Amino acid sequence: MANDPLAGVSRFATPQRRPMPGRPGQVRNAAGGYVFAKDLWDRVEDFLILGTTGGTYYVGEDRLTEQNADVLFQAIAADGPRVVALLTDISTARPPRAPKNHPALFALAACYARGDAATRRAAKSALAKVARTTDHLASFFGYYKNLGGKATPRGTAPVTGRSLRTALASWFLGGAPDGVAFRACKARQRKTPQGEAFDLRDVLRIAHPRADSPQRRTLFGWIAGNVSDDEARDELPAIDRFCTAKAVTSAREAVRVVTEARVPWEFLPDAMLKESEVWDALVDTIGMTALLRNLARMTRLGTLKPMAAATSRAVRRLTDREAILRARVHPMDAWLAMRVYACGRSRPNPRGGAQTWTPVPAILDALEQTYELSFGNVAPSGRRLLVAVDSSGSMSHQKVSVGGSPIGTAYEVGCAMAVMLTRVERGGAHVIEVDTRVHPSKVTPRTNLREIAGWRPSGGGTDLSLPFTWARQERLAADGVVVFTDNETWAGRSHAAQALQAYRDAVNPGVRVVVAAMVPVGYTIGDPKDAGVLNMAGIDASLPLVVTGFVR
Repeated sequence: MANDPLAGVSRFATPQRRPMPGRPGQVRNAAGGYVFAKDLWDRVEDFLILGTTGGTYYVGEDRLTEQNADVLFQAIAADGPRVVALLTDISTARPPRAPKNHPALFALAACYARGDAATRRAAKSALAKVARTTDHLASFFGYYKNLGGKATPRGTAPVTGRSLRTALASWFLGGAPDGVAFRACKARQRKTPQGEAFDLRDVLRIAHPRADSPQRRTLFGWIAGNVSDDEARDELPAIDRFCTAKAVTSAREAVRVVTEARVPWEFLPDAMLKESEVWDALVDTIGMTALLRNLARMTRLGTLKPMAAATSRAVRRLTDREAILRARVHPMDAWLAMRVYACGRSRPNPRGGAQTWTPVPAILDALEQTYELSFGNVAPSGRRLLVAVDSSGSMSHQKVSVGGSPIGTAYEVGCAMAVMLTRVERGGAHVIEVDTRVHPSKVTPRTNLREIAGWRPSGGGTDLSLPFTWARQERLAADGVVVFTDNETWAGRSHAAQALQAYRDAVNPGVRVVVAAMVPVGYTIGDPKDAGVLNMAGIDASLPLVVTGFVR
């Protein structure tokens, strides 16, 4: 007699290739398994944090971008002001929640192009907060032309109503006049994402901001070309320093204005920033964050090289405990700087050529010390954590890049985050790897982060119910479980949510779970109706703080 097919229906153990019975809201993922569909607002948040660059193992970049743009437009139609509030929160958060600001700028442009009057009013108030630099403003302007412009014989042109003009004017009116002058001096010209020229003078002519003080009137006149440098520098110290830097014609003069006049490095002519001698002086004067970001450039130009005096001074700054604590450098920031520097290659502009350099061993060693010392800025949760890193084949396909520099696969980044969590928790965390089985992890609190680049995932399929099943079998009393994954699970005999409930019934009913997604695919293994589950997107400096806060 044939088996009764109804006997296979169970709410305790359902194969992941079938939806859980009696649980609506599940969708089929790209790998063929069933997971929980994220709601509209979670998907928008994922996009704002992660963007769509690179795609996934199963979904190409173009298709992923199309899917997330559709989700964004749906959210704007449903509640545009809420979209503006969300993108503003993500863009302005400290520490930052998103590695790049471009998704937030795109979303803000979409709110102007697709939103109703209330949405445009909210976007008007948010523009100066989200577009904080000339580069940000150029990106916003380029996105808006694509979404809300009009066709012309020469391409597209923006449609600028009163609301947008007021918003653009707020960029020039926010803050003290000398502060705005400083921003303008740092970069008056940029390119839009389409590669078109962008000049603050043109934006000023569109916005027609009304000056509220003589200083601001002088600033607007100077940007528009109606006020001379001599007149402007008498009114605004930032323009005075900028004009001093602009007059520099040799590396020797550049060194003098940096060391004596304390001119910011951003004011120097581009030609001077190609001189090794100038960067030799800047090693001692630029901020800690700028130092971390420019190590590759200084190496490429020959300022940093083995046994050079500048190298010794850079090492001294990178290993200064008090300076690192004052600058609030997070371990993730230090790790990213080390990975970017160690890769020896960058291509920030896909249309441009690649830049290469040979990393200096002394700088790599110093960055490791920066990483070690930066843990003084992070406090442990005091809870017991189980950290599971997805080691399936798709995790080795997904590449993670920062500023055009490949820093590793999603698997490597997940392992690095696991190392940080074990360090932060000071022995209160245990790490495993999962594909269709549970594997011991090489991660320990003392793992050298250079080692991770040589690690390879186990590969194969994905069963993300295993962290909870294994913890139940081992009777591991964890207060929190953290999973680093792309959510493409399909191979298990039960769903992750079912395995979590079994663990709660057998071991710890109060366990909390954080699912850290590395790509914005729109679904998750974490039940969004479970108050003890936090679905996150993005691998950035804020993640350890969010994890420890949620578990605590």
